[in-house]
Amino acid sequence: MRIASYNVENLFDRPRVLKRESWNQGRAVLAAHARLNDVLQRDPYSDEDKASILASLGELQLLRSDESRFVRLRRIRGSLLRRQRNGETIVVARGRSSWIGWVELITEHVDQLAMRHTAMVIRDVGADVLGVIEAESRSLLAMFSAAMLTKVDAVPYETVMLVNGNDPRGIDVGLMCRPEYPIVSIRSHVYDQDAEGMVFSRDCPEYHLRTPGGEPLVVLVNHLKSKGYGSPSDPIGDVRRQRQAVRIGEIYRGLIAEGARYVAIVGDLNDHPTSDALAPLLIDTDLKDISEHPGFERGSRLGTFRGGNLKDKIDYVLLSPALFARATGGGIFRQGVYRGPRVKDPWPVYPTLTAQVHEASDHAAIYADLDLP
Repeated sequence: MRIASYNVENLFDRPRVLKRESWNQGRAVLAAHARLNDVLQRDPYSDEDKASILASLGELQLLRSDESRFVRLRRIRGSLLRRQRNGETIVVARGRSSWIGWVELITEHVDQLAMRHTAMVIRDVGADVLGVIEAESRSLLAMFSAAMLTKVDAVPYETVMLVNGNDPRGIDVGLMCRPEYPIVSIRSHVYDQDAEGMVFSRDCPEYHLRTPGGEPLVVLVNHLKSKGYGSPSDPIGDVRRQRQAVRIGEIYRGLIAEGARYVAIVGDLNDHPTSDALAPLLIDTDLKDISEHPGFERGSRLGTFRGGNLKDKIDYVLLSPALFARATGGGIFRQGVYRGPRVKDPWPVYPTLTAQVHEASDHAAIYADLDLP
């Protein structure tokens, strides 16, 4: 069988701020957005919290309007702000419990050819079990499978599952499976908490499958906190990502203690293999990275993000020792990642992938081949 992970960067709608031509400005927007949403969850709001909220709203150009180029303030019930006639904006909410709403990233439709290339990657990877990262919803993931895979002469996945997580932007994680690997049960970790509060940015769902030979197989799909806009003086993602890695390690050890032998952890962990943030998972457990297998084919690059090397190796298929012993190889599939004509040591891309806007994703897919009963 083949098990894979693929960050599709949304299937139908993608945040405008993530477009390449907007990235210099987008990095600052994402940082302000992350800081703001963190503070907005507090209850009550201190004077310092209110000052931080106003500062972030200023960076996002939301002090005098509910919408700017990249973000939108959604107010469902209660009020966060009062915009006064003298031009001053003040925070009137007492805390998270006194109003319902959020700040969301404005999205645009994904390019049609980019959608087709995403379907082609999924077709050509040919996974029996595919962890999908950054899918908007189960219904849209199922629609994509049924419609787009058919368009590229591929067989749609019979099982498509996704449980909405903690991220309001519609970048959840899901699983698509062939009928030989049915889902027997699902366990969500949306509400897991540690001493600092909510752990997972999205979820860490456990999918309990059954192999054709009747063997239990557990797949955990993850998308850890982003590191794309932090800095040494403001490590937005590092601490959260390490907390998430600690909790995944705990879940994994719990599964092994319950008698599970075949466990796979797949997804976008948003950090490189030698990072401190991932050490609780990559060093403090006995999980094995498929990229360490002698039969693994990485091609001309070590990384999975754009054309990077080890520091951009952020997508993973991690296997329990018993499952790694069943591995026969694996690889990284980059044909949906755009590269310019002057890239040194170029990787093959689809002939129709001639511009950045048409790339399937800026992530490559990563997979493991297993000889399972």
